Amino acid sequence: MKKILETNGSSLNKSFKDAGPYLGLGVQLAATIVILILAGSWLDGKFNCSPWFTAILGLFGGFAGTYNLIKTVIEIGKKQDAEKK
Repeated sequence: MKKILETNGSSLNKSFKDAGPYLGLGVQLAATIVILILAGSWLDGKFNCSPWFTAILGLFGGFAGTYNLIKTVIEIGKKQDAEKK
């Protein structure tokens, strides 16, 4: 029984170690978009040009966040491939 728990525990630890770098990426993507939308909304209020800054910064946040997500996933994948060799 103890051997089964040790095997499952080691497998679980390996799974968490492999998934760890990916866990914060979704939050990072969402935070980038939300912060830029809020900044755009603030600029719209400041310059009284309602949807323009919000729309432009929201789109920019989406593109920038997606770019960062893809770049980070590629870098993490390369690191994991190098560790396996």
